Amino acid sequence: MKKEGEVRIPSGCAIAAVIDREGKKTDGSLIVNAMRPMHDRSNGLGGGFAAYGIYPQYKELYALHVFYDSVKAKEESETYLNKVFDVENLSKIPTRQVKGITDAPLIWRYFVVPDHNGLRDSQLDEKEYVARAVFYVNTKIEGAYVFSSGKNMGVFKAVGYPEDVGEFYCLDEYEGYAWTAHGRYPTNTPGWWGGAHPFALLDYTIVHNGEISSYDANRRFIEMYGYKCTLQTDTEVFTYIADYLLRKKGLTLNEFASVIAAPFWTTIEGMEEKHKAMHTYLRNVYSGLLVTGPFSIILGFDGGLMALNDRLKLRSLVVGEKGSTMYMASEECSIRTMCPEAEKLYAPKGGEPVIVKVKEGKY
Repeated sequence: MKKEGEVRIPSGCAIAAVIDREGKKTDGSLIVNAMRPMHDRSNGLGGGFAAYGIYPQYKELYALHVFYDSVKAKEESETYLNKVFDVENLSKIPTRQVKGITDAPLIWRYFVVPDHNGLRDSQLDEKEYVARAVFYVNTKIEGAYVFSSGKNMGVFKAVGYPEDVGEFYCLDEYEGYAWTAHGRYPTNTPGWWGGAHPFALLDYTIVHNGEISSYDANRRFIEMYGYKCTLQTDTEVFTYIADYLLRKKGLTLNEFASVIAAPFWTTIEGMEEKHKAMHTYLRNVYSGLLVTGPFSIILGFDGGLMALNDRLKLRSLVVGEKGSTMYMASEECSIRTMCPEAEKLYAPKGGEPVIVKVKEGKY
């Protein structure tokens, strides 16, 4: 009989999320426990979480979470960070000893704002300035990787089962209005700390269950616009596509969904003229960003979440709610763990996004 890790399970990986429309916060134990009943969808080679609203005392600062393979990499990175940012606070990210988590890199956190003169001289807007700094560290400094870079949010990931990763990072001590989670079962790529989900750039984060058969086409398109895919996994490209379409091109969330999970041409032909024109335009202009292959994803962003299946719905995704709180997961059992009385449970149709936003001024 083959051992765990020797059998390819193509539908593996688990995703889950929770968000409150009123901005009410929950500690990380809720989402960590939601991953426990989906334990067998992972194989211990990656787990992680994204949390929004966790740094209210530094909410105007960018929170950089960084892995270092060596003290040398840390020193070189900090020299660069001090050059391009004003660093308001820095520290190790608190962790606990957990049996299932080993070979941890150095894990540090920096709360920063762009250096005023550097930002002025760059002639870039603030977010682009920060994004370029992140790519510089991740591509130019050996042994350093910025894995989270948004405001008032953070990513926490590692090689291990998600419930162990949550314990390792002390997530029960954080409170956020939105959480996403991932348990990894890598099929074509290695299990390593940087390759665990979520993937993040600025405040965008992605957790993903599936495989991207269009990865090379998607990567070639996105790298024409300054992005660099270096993390040895196909999911990384999802995050950069989201940043490109939503931040740089100004598309709406529905339009973003219509690019990566575009309706079939036969479906578009049957639409009303105004919808037909929009979808035709998006398919033609962003044809290189159509994501093919089975997937279900949850996109996190400042003030909200979006869940989406591929257009053929080849990966599981369930949504439920109770009061002002919305729950999303690969399996209903995960939602029932978070909220046994969850209502309105349903499986979204393929290619149709579920978008949930916190009310204005509530976060």
